[in-house]
Amino acid sequence: MTVLHERMSRVDTAWLRMDTPENLMMIVGVWLLSPRIELEALRERVSERLLQYRRFKQCVVEDPMGAQWVDARDFDLADHVVAVELEPRKGQSRMEALKEHVAALTAEPLDPRMPLWQIQLIQDVDGRSAMVSRIHHCIADGIALISVMLSITDGGLPPPKRRKKDPEEEHELDWLVDSLLKPVTNLTVQAVKLTSKGVAKGMDALMLPEHPMDGTMHMAKMGFQAMSDITAFAMMPNDSPTRLKGKPAIAKRVAWNDDLTLDRVKVVGKALSGSVNDVLLSCVAGAIGDYLRHKGDDPTGKEIRAMVPVNLRPMDKAYQLGNRFGLVPLVLPIGIDNPAERMYAVRARMHELKGSFQPIMAFGLLSVAGLLIKPVQHAMLGLFAKKATAVMTNVPGPQVPLKFCGSTVDKVMFWVPQSGDIGMGVSILTYAGKVQFGLITDAGLCPDPQAIVDRLGPEFDKLETLTLMLPWGEDQLNALA
Repeated sequence: MTVLHERMSRVDTAWLRMDTPENLMMIVGVWLLSPRIELEALRERVSERLLQYRRFKQCVVEDPMGAQWVDARDFDLADHVVAVELEPRKGQSRMEALKEHVAALTAEPLDPRMPLWQIQLIQDVDGRSAMVSRIHHCIADGIALISVMLSITDGGLPPPKRRKKDPEEEHELDWLVDSLLKPVTNLTVQAVKLTSKGVAKGMDALMLPEHPMDGTMHMAKMGFQAMSDITAFAMMPNDSPTRLKGKPAIAKRVAWNDDLTLDRVKVVGKALSGSVNDVLLSCVAGAIGDYLRHKGDDPTGKEIRAMVPVNLRPMDKAYQLGNRFGLVPLVLPIGIDNPAERMYAVRARMHELKGSFQPIMAFGLLSVAGLLIKPVQHAMLGLFAKKATAVMTNVPGPQVPLKFCGSTVDKVMFWVPQSGDIGMGVSILTYAGKVQFGLITDAGLCPDPQAIVDRLGPEFDKLETLTLMLPWGEDQLNALA
């Protein structure tokens, strides 16, 4: 059998090298399935569907130029799809034991000698099976993994067949960094809008630049452009100090909640002339602020920043693995107690970001970072941590329940990794008509993340109550219908 060697893209290399003992770059997810599924059925489905993506049978081999994807010579599915027994402590429910187990997994590195992923099957979690997956971020970003998730469910479509790359496509994975190394024109900036459709359109236009630059461009020119971009980030003021910001340790805590229905969020957002995102992010800010008050801190007037991923790929190419997203710094007004005022502040912050080219800039920084030695890369990426308290992602999932091996996927939860010294990750996923919140925190900075997640519902209730108190006329009611 011919062993494939394929150069890893610069951005994926950056995510590979971003691992630290305190923050491992793994996306961790949980599916709860009813009725239970058996290990044999899970392995058969993974073999039939997931392994059609060649990445899941490839190891990572680092070299002085970066890293390569290399076909694993002794791939054994049993190493990657395993059954695990939960061992709850006395008086602990199996659901609480599952949360504790997931938290421990987020701090446990994947074996670098094998393909960087694993699925664990755990039985009898409230009468259901729990499927816990860990996938290293260098394999794919959240949008790509949603596409993978859909492809392995019952009736899911397999990825398009790989075809031999044309010479013009040899550097496709690094198309953006080459464009970044050219002067950023007003036309480029205007082409980028902070909506998935607009961003993808603008990025697609840049994929085949008129005069592609040679990949061996002089490092001095790269460094100059990188320093210009870093300066733009460095000019941002630091976050307000809170107990949630500091040097993280290895131990993590995870929490989740799915009590909120998407229809309720849509109605409130429409009534207040905001988006679903505006409402949800406002609730997150309110929950964090109330948590700090409960701990005896005064968040009045404080703001924290969350690094929010922005998709930079056309959605018709979501099946392509790898990382194609930028990052924007979103300010969360945790010090505003009034729910409506806070939502309008969030909406204003989101509006300020529209038309920004910061996602491209962040993508370029990651691309350049992927070429640098680890200490320099960590210093560069540490800049993000100084400016932010959290990483936060909002992914739209399927709005009808999925089926997997004949069982229903009741819940879908995932947790994003945090880079550098960031100690909090907020994940929002809309699935089957519900909003699923996931939160991962450093155990020292925030030992009780469930206390934040449990405040999201009450924060939304406050906003909904204020909405109902508005002076509704017939025209406004018709607009909501």
